[in-house]
Amino acid sequence: QVQLVESGGGLVQPGGSLRLSCSASGSIYSINAMGWYRQAPGKQRDLVATVSSRGGTNYADSVKGRFTISRDNAKNTVYLQMNSLKPEDTAVYYCNADLYVTLYRRLRDFWGQGTQVTVSS
Repeated sequence: QVQLVESGGGLVQPGGSLRLSCSASGSIYSINAMGWYRQAPGKQRDLVATVSSRGGTNYADSVKGRFTISRDNAKNTVYLQMNSLKPEDTAVYYCNADLYVTLYRRLRDFWGQGTQVTVSS
């Protein structure tokens, strides 16, 4: 069974930092892209950042310069370093992976359960 396990969420003051981790486990052949998305109350789920298998990154404009996505392919883990956090960053953050459980069995939209990030004074 494949699963994504997230950690690192919590309550932080404005201007503070958090580091989210998401590890994929189970029977996995390979992982292509991984990413982080977030959903604030009453809003749609939006892209935060993605990272390719080779390390190429893409960020939402709202987090550029503040957030950094990275991955450790040996550990099947993706990270999101969040600095200079703002109240508007408050959301449930979801880990996503485009992965293969076999050479030809692809799971394009595999999600973690989400972790709450609250930025408040």
